Amino acid sequence: MSEPLLEPFLRWMRLRKVMPHIQRSSQVLDVGCGKSAAFLQSISGSIDRGVGIDFKVDRNISIANITTKRLRLDSDLPFDDASFDVVTMLAVLEHIENEQEILAEIHRVLVPNGKLILTVPSVWAQPVLEFLAYKLRIVSEAEIRDHKRYYTREKLSQVLIEKTGFKQFKHQYFQFWMNNFCVVSK
Repeated sequence: MSEPLLEPFLRWMRLRKVMPHIQRSSQVLDVGCGKSAAFLQSISGSIDRGVGIDFKVDRNISIANITTKRLRLDSDLPFDDASFDVVTMLAVLEHIENEQEILAEIHRVLVPNGKLILTVPSVWAQPVLEFLAYKLRIVSEAEIRDHKRYYTREKLSQVLIEKTGFKQFKHQYFQFWMNNFCVVSK
């Protein structure tokens, strides 16, 4: 089955926001990497190591400095404390049932001052995404149906800073306020 029309473009826009925040030679964990870990493969030349985890991974791959692991995000992450410089979650957190537990695990696996970089849809995106998915069918209907929540800047700050203990909250809306882009540090 082919990918809905807007999906590649929306993914490209998220990646453009994220890439400037990843330093060369980083150890990167991509939570929700998708079937092929496309994001990690696109930055593989500038990072030391990339690990992608997702229940959608067809098979574990190991290509140069990139590995993937099939994993459901409903338990502890199988990594040592302080294993990664950067963790990315691009359009993933809104799909996770146990949001707080996963964020605590991400905090645990980050090195001191390590960064979590994430994108999540804003509350204003919900009616737009539902229209694009259910009526026009140009974004994935299954993905939109799987959204557990939508976010405002305040909600993200509460979840990341107050509840999980991250610091240095940097936030901006992008894609006409339809998405949140956020960077926090451990």
